[in-house]
Amino acid sequence: MFEWKAEYSCQIAEIDKQHKRLFELASDLYDIATLDDDYDHYDEIMGIFQELSDYTVYHFQYEEKLLDEYGYDPLQGKLHKLEHGSFVKKVTKIMQEDLDKNEQQLLKDTITFIGGWVAQHILETDKNYSEFLNQKGIR
Repeated sequence: MFEWKAEYSCQIAEIDKQHKRLFELASDLYDIATLDDDYDHYDEIMGIFQELSDYTVYHFQYEEKLLDEYGYDPLQGKLHKLEHGSFVKKVTKIMQEDLDKNEQQLLKDTITFIGGWVAQHILETDKNYSEFLNQKGIR
């Protein structure tokens, strides 16, 4: 379900590497959600949620620092940061949900949210800054 496509590339090696890691984490959640077993995957799921939370914060800080460093449009940069903040809040809220209560539905909703958000954010918001940074020689 979460497959990296060339169209997601920002033509910035480190950003693409980080985006691919986000896809891997989402794919890990999907893999657990589609298992057909009676095993309790709570610890694995929470581990992935925690890594996703930590990694997105790391990735977002990396992007934001790069944009600030190279003088990206302040208004666009602010909007970009707001999108990042909303994602972190949503992931934090998900982590506070009672996973034992409705594990499958929560996983399904999370996968849908992450898949849509990451693809949309990369294809629209991140593509807006990639050309700017590429012109500055960042690849």
